[in-house]
Amino acid sequence: MIITFNELRRIKDKLPSGSMQRIADELGIDVDTVRNYFGGQHDCKEGAGVHFEQGPDGGVVTLDDTAILDAAMRILNNK
Repeated sequence: MIITFNELRRIKDKLPSGSMQRIADELGIDVDTVRNYFGGQHDCKEGAGVHFEQGPDGGVVTLDDTAILDAAMRILNNK
């Protein structure tokens, strides 16, 4: 899946407090992996499966796996 960096950040910014940890717990991954998925630059052992390419609107992000994004969207839809 391809999404703009700015759109990915807008989704992250809409999430309620504690969502990064909630997503990490749900998926059984490190919370820093979730943060890196949304554009963070934290040290972690797992790759986030995202590839950033600079360009207009913050550039584009290619997501290898949408599980983290899917979990974030479930949280937003259940707010």
